[in-house]
Amino acid sequence: MSSFTTPRQQRWPRWLASNRGEQAGFSLIEIAVVLVIVTILLTTLAVPLASQVQARRTEDTRKLLEEAKEALLGFAMANGRFPCPAFANATSNSAGRESFCVAATGTCVGSETQTVQTHGNCSNFYDGFLPAATLGLSGLDDQGFARDAWGSQNSRIRYAVFGGTIVANFPFTNSATPSAMQQATISNLGATATDYLQICNSGTGVTATTCNGAANTLTTKAPIILYSLGANAPTGGTGTDESKNVDGNIVFVSHTPITGGANEFDDIVTWIPVSTIINIPTATTDSTIP
Repeated sequence: MSSFTTPRQQRWPRWLASNRGEQAGFSLIEIAVVLVIVTILLTTLAVPLASQVQARRTEDTRKLLEEAKEALLGFAMANGRFPCPAFANATSNSAGRESFCVAATGTCVGSETQTVQTHGNCSNFYDGFLPAATLGLSGLDDQGFARDAWGSQNSRIRYAVFGGTIVANFPFTNSATPSAMQQATISNLGATATDYLQICNSGTGVTATTCNGAANTLTTKAPIILYSLGANAPTGGTGTDESKNVDGNIVFVSHTPITGGANEFDDIVTWIPVSTIINIPTATTDSTIP
């Protein structure tokens, strides 16, 4: 008996079926495989793309910090002093202008003034913001502050200036005639000077006044520090090292980034060394600073 296949039982190759006018569809398994492959390809592309975006923002932020340093040095040349940090909290905002205490000593949170005070006592020496409006910088946010390349409100560029005495009981922000910077000698600013802002390799073991040993110390002579809180500014800063950059004292931390973990670190820190300040040609007839 010969075998016979009915039309219902017959199976045609897809290439032949298409020639016969039949539709050659895809099974659910085939569609699922294609979707998995597409997902893998998109994920593979997305990871390096995200890394490239972060790298670009990091580089752009470094450039912004360098531009801010140049603006600060220009201000010092023209005014014989450095500006006070700008100030902002839940109840007070200096609109990107430098912020002073009226009193020559002590703190003044809640009673700051943007009127220049000759004594140079800033409302916040160590936990303030770049006074971008005072410096005449462009590209500021709606409240007068400069932001880093991540652009959130928490991404405002930070600025600290040493608030201790450099000469005649006055700080770097003093604007007397001549100012403390204009009166200072190389010895005042250099070898015999007290420690300024300190930058440490790690926040482990540091105190409010010291890096706790030479091995952990990058410098003890930083009159000016500029820094960005990096990509995690809106949610971060909880690690031991990052927390040292927002606790309002003279000790800061700078090192290569650490991604994730309890001590995540992506702050970008730079400073103006005392050697640069010694060579600032300030607008004065005083000749003690070359």
